[in-house]
Amino acid sequence: MRSFLPAVAEQLFRDIQKTYQETSQNAVGLQIQTALDYSAAFTKDLDVCPQKLNCRTEIEWLKFVFGSCALQALDLVDQHSVTCLTSPSGRKAFQVTGGSGRLYTCFLSCHYCPCPAFAYSVLRRNEGLVCKHILAVYLSRAMAATQQEIVSDQQMSLLLSGTMDP
Repeated sequence: MRSFLPAVAEQLFRDIQKTYQETSQNAVGLQIQTALDYSAAFTKDLDVCPQKLNCRTEIEWLKFVFGSCALQALDLVDQHSVTCLTSPSGRKAFQVTGGSGRLYTCFLSCHYCPCPAFAYSVLRRNEGLVCKHILAVYLSRAMAATQQEIVSDQQMSLLLSGTMDP
């Protein structure tokens, strides 16, 4: 599958994935929350950041590449809001529970999210690469924090056609 993201974003996700593969998976939520607590540190002292996400590199780069939605996406990952739906035929879709509790079905294969921010900021105004929901999917995959759920081919077909509520 060809990605629609710039090479710098792809490399950033690979770096985050490598960091998580090389370190223990204990207290991932605490590490992300600590990073969020120190989000103001982008212009301050970064020595207090967690070891899992090296603030001098990954967090700063996330903020630089993706803007304000980076920290919101990290918060969604911390809340375990991303679920990968997989059917026996191999189709995949991702469901992300937004901050308001609404469920958004995102498709990485076509780089799409039905949220208003994606329609307005990404598609209409061209102000960002992704919305926080799609970024949360990429981050949760890189950090091995995606929930997994198997659905039938029929359920996936209904979901993809838009005739099944998420």
